[in-house]
Amino acid sequence: MGASESVPQKSIHEFTVKDYKNQDVDLSMYKGKALLVVNVASKCGLTDSNYTQLTDLYNKYKDQGLEILAFPCNQFLSQEPGTSQDAQEFACTRYKAEYPIFQKVHVNGPKTEPVYKFLKTNKSGFLGNRIKWNFTKFLVDKDGHVLARYGPSTTPLAIEVLPPALLSLCICNLRE
Repeated sequence: MGASESVPQKSIHEFTVKDYKNQDVDLSMYKGKALLVVNVASKCGLTDSNYTQLTDLYNKYKDQGLEILAFPCNQFLSQEPGTSQDAQEFACTRYKAEYPIFQKVHVNGPKTEPVYKFLKTNKSGFLGNRIKWNFTKFLVDKDGHVLARYGPSTTPLAIEVLPPALLSLCICNLRE
């Protein structure tokens, strides 16, 4: 359960994932951008605050090179029960999300999405490599390396006040 899995990839840019329409998305398209990768859910107690702040953060910093990559996940009390398209419509309609919503994924267990194996191997958390809950966040630098991992209780806007040394590794300076 807590054993570390080895992954050959050295950068998130080496992965291809599926969008909510089941189309391939080569993550190399995000080279040169800082990424905040989040497992999301529409029926979680953290949904409203996280989606609202993710949208606020994205709107504030998208022109400076920040991208948010949202991966719906139904592994935590079935809090993302619909289809990938339902998750995309929910985020874009209710929270005006302009960042990509990808296909539903597993973030733990034998069906873990490869990109999540990479993220977890590079930054473990309170439960080792396991994702604790919805809205776990990974900060990835412009070169595709995982810089930090934040638990569900860390709000997106709390990430905005990162230490300057950490932010200097990102393309964007999230402080104004």
